[in-house]
Amino acid sequence: MYELDAAVTHAINSVAGSNALIDLVMIWASIIGVPLLVLAVAGQWWRRGDRQHTRHVLIAAGLSFLLGLALNQLVLLFVHRMRPYDAGVTHLLLASSVDPSFPSDHATAAFAIAAAFLLHKMHRLGFWFLAAAALVMVSRVYVGTHYVSDVLGGALTGTIAAMAVRAFYREGTRADRLITGIL
Repeated sequence: MYELDAAVTHAINSVAGSNALIDLVMIWASIIGVPLLVLAVAGQWWRRGDRQHTRHVLIAAGLSFLLGLALNQLVLLFVHRMRPYDAGVTHLLLASSVDPSFPSDHATAAFAIAAAFLLHKMHRLGFWFLAAAALVMVSRVYVGTHYVSDVLGGALTGTIAAMAVRAFYREGTRADRLITGIL
């Protein structure tokens, strides 16, 4: 299975360096994709319409984001995967990282946000966030920082986190009304 993962990762990363514009887009998506998603989520706080539901979803997205990254820390207690550039699979377009490769925190964060919106039936925004999350995932492989399985694992972790938050953070509860009533 590693051979397939490495081959697909190498195939995606092998395009890097052949087109300056695509390289620039992928580098920027990799670096600022998640912070832009967080800003896009935060900007929805004052959105018109069903403000109570929107704010509930925003809080759920934030909790999913945090839970997903916490789950990644648990995974890292057991899995210490070498980065693909250290294994000679990819060439790196960014600064190297000292963190283990699996799972991708960027993919986890982006997918936690997208999944939270989709699970809470804010489909239009959810699909935009999903498209952005997919771009972040591809960019992380393209720039050489992750294997394909790293970003897929991150997407799974983010989705599981969003599902857990959906199950336990209920809309309309006293805590929800208190949090969403702020500002």
